[in-house]
Amino acid sequence: MTHPEPAPDLPATMTAVHLTRHGGPDALEIRHDVPVPRPGPDEALIRVAACGVNNTDVNTRVGWYSKAVTGATSGEGFDEAGSADSTWGGGGVMFPRIQGADPSGQVVAIGAGGDQSLVGRRVLVDPVMRDADDPADRTKAGYLGSERDGGFAEYCCVPATNVHAHASPLDDVTLAALPCSWSTAEHMLQRVRLSEGQSIAVTGASGGVGSALVALAKLRGARVVAVAGASKHDAVAAFGPDELVDRAVAAVPEAAVAANGGPFDVVADVVGGPDFGPWLDALARGGRYVTAGAIAGPVVDLDLRTLYLNDLELYGTTVFGPQVFADLIGYLNDGRITPVVGATYPLADIVAAQEAFERKAHVGAIVLTVSDPAGW
Repeated sequence: MTHPEPAPDLPATMTAVHLTRHGGPDALEIRHDVPVPRPGPDEALIRVAACGVNNTDVNTRVGWYSKAVTGATSGEGFDEAGSADSTWGGGGVMFPRIQGADPSGQVVAIGAGGDQSLVGRRVLVDPVMRDADDPADRTKAGYLGSERDGGFAEYCCVPATNVHAHASPLDDVTLAALPCSWSTAEHMLQRVRLSEGQSIAVTGASGGVGSALVALAKLRGARVVAVAGASKHDAVAAFGPDELVDRAVAAVPEAAVAANGGPFDVVADVVGGPDFGPWLDALARGGRYVTAGAIAGPVVDLDLRTLYLNDLELYGTTVFGPQVFADLIGYLNDGRITPVVGATYPLADIVAAQEAFERKAHVGAIVLTVSDPAGW
């Protein structure tokens, strides 16, 4: 791979984390000699202040997206993972890869044809990398940090159309908790058309996506029953759910229905696993089930009679249109949403950060600090 020379006012090299192969945390390598990318036509170069850690990062590292893998998500590599279908987009990873879907920082350069007024602006990045010539074609979409180098580096180069300047007074660490998790949650709720007065069950409510689902559902005026470990209930309560259910009870979906006083209009599930069938049973006739993850296992049992006799709608959510992220920026600028950060680590401690992420003891997001904006 060849690298163009950086602009004169930029350093020649940067610190970045290379994913060198599929595997455990030892597949991550901190390097201080990575060439600083230079923006091509219609691209933006961002100096990264902070970047969130997500399931996408771990899943790509271990090869979990490969159809050969049938178990729950894990922090160690899957020996059975196929090399040709192990990315978010369904292809193979080009190693070394810089991961990180959630860079928050400042635009320092714009390539030819891009909006030069973005230079110097604080920005967030829509993580869905759409085809420039056919952005509506979902089969051509990729993800930042999976199909393209991301934000686990001091500098990150992305399409200028994916860059969103904002007016939020929140610091970069807090903002780095937003792009991946909150856009996933917003996409889920838009797909199922959640509206005021409807009821929704949210699994994994203490995580990045789950906490965003609770907050965004309440923003819509819905009744929310959130599922989380009992030790996290006080923290999850801050997101505003109407009821909380302990994920350790014997029959979680049935307990959620009881807490709701009846079946749900919507179930938003990022857990999957053996509770998939019972969650369908928890839906009212005409109800909608939406998923964007399967941390408890991707292979589930489905009784088709439950699906068709109850007129249910099932939604998988991955590739969203540009309006989803634009809507989030609108909420952010209006001060209607505030991401929650459970822990921060310096970029050099990425292994510890991902290990903490896998333990799921935190509430909200885990964020890596990359550079100090005060020194810019």
